[in-house]
Amino acid sequence: MTNSKLIASLLTAASLSVASVAFAAEPQQDAAMAGAAAASGDTALTAKVKAALADQKQIGVTSQQGVVVLTGTVASTDEGTKAIQAASSVEGVKEVKSELTVAAK
Repeated sequence: MTNSKLIASLLTAASLSVASVAFAAEPQQDAAMAGAAAASGDTALTAKVKAALADQKQIGVTSQQGVVVLTGTVASTDEGTKAIQAASSVEGVKEVKSELTVAAK
């Protein structure tokens, strides 16, 4: 009887160890999935902003967590302002950072 109780205890301990390892891995999986979702959301947001700026191909667009960065050279400050306004109006954009430069005349 003693051996069977010992074996039962060892099996219980082993199963608890496996369960705790699986439970500990779960937050890492959740974080990885959240990161993938954020990257996917950034890609979609970048595409939406690029579509809004389709007539201004010289402007580069990147985004991270809803913050859009515009880069490139524009012909005038008015053109840059319009690009910033167009990007700001896209759903999902939290902030627009401009790294646009105005071309020398």
